[in-house]
Amino acid sequence: MKYRFEVIVSLKEGLLDPQGKAVQDALPTLGWHNVSEVRVGKHIEVLVESESRIEARAQVEKMARTFLSNPVIEDFVILVADTVPSEGTR
Repeated sequence: MKYRFEVIVSLKEGLLDPQGKAVQDALPTLGWHNVSEVRVGKHIEVLVESESRIEARAQVEKMARTFLSNPVIEDFVILVADTVPSEGTR
């Protein structure tokens, strides 16, 4: 079975986010005056083929810890998007 995951990586709370600040500063000039605390991060989608959802998620968590994020300055959240049948199971 194939499992689709989304990994959302963001800077840890309390760290300066220059890109988020730039977006926040630009929004009022475009008419949005009610927005604050803008943070910019990364959104990564992966499709993992595995025997179980638990095993697939464990692999994605290892990817996120060792490669997709910098654990010193970033946090991540893993979302399970959906299940995709493998070629042989259709």
